[in-house]
Amino acid sequence: MTRYVAIGDSFTEGLGDTLPDGTERGWADLVAAGLAAGEGKPVSYANLAVRGRLLEPIVTDQLDAALALDPPPTLLSLNGGGNDMLRPGSDMTPLIAMTERAIRRCLDAGVRVLLLSGADPSGGLPFGQTMRKRGEQLTVAVAEFAQRYDIVFVDMFHDVEIRKPGYWSADRLHLNANGHRRVASRVLTALGHETEAHVVDPGPAGRRSVMAEARYYREHVLPWIGRRLRGASSGDARTAKYPTWTTVSPPAQTSSEHTS
Repeated sequence: MTRYVAIGDSFTEGLGDTLPDGTERGWADLVAAGLAAGEGKPVSYANLAVRGRLLEPIVTDQLDAALALDPPPTLLSLNGGGNDMLRPGSDMTPLIAMTERAIRRCLDAGVRVLLLSGADPSGGLPFGQTMRKRGEQLTVAVAEFAQRYDIVFVDMFHDVEIRKPGYWSADRLHLNANGHRRVASRVLTALGHETEAHVVDPGPAGRRSVMAEARYYREHVLPWIGRRLRGASSGDARTAKYPTWTTVSPPAQTSSEHTS
């Protein structure tokens, strides 16, 4: 039985793929469902990701909790570093070293590793060029680790399609439901469950108005700056949505499938 645990930040928690009841779904949830459907049997799933987390607590606290699950995981997905990139003067070198140590811990524990680079949001952000440069550095290093340790790597950072506005939430930093669906389709294919890559109709291209830009800064950029000045995080006091194993069942078979 596959036991899949996901660790990371808002990208892996699923922020932006909000269900009608207010909960966040996201690509990792979709991958768990896709694995159950592809394997035709239940999958155990845990998601320890919390929005706003820096890489260090992801590869220490979250990884500790993931490897301590009982029974232990058979598959672990790792993504992190996006919040570190937003910090002024952030250095990618220690993040790269932390990522490699996390990979080695998983492999030493006999856990299959799935590495992901987050999608590149820099085209819509006021500090985009700096973030793209840092993201490129981390992604190249992670790709090298994937090759060195022979593990699955899904490079969303260089996915040109997902950079389009139709895959992003209003804050331009987090994916929306379409973005999470595209990531899930790419991950499932990489794991051996061929899935058509999700694509949306981009609609007519248009320039953002001055009023729209002013509203964006007022509703998203200024609150983010305020949290940084206070030393606060959007994930403060939040806990993982699935801290222990939950069962994800395959879709129910129809009567024709039963008799075929």
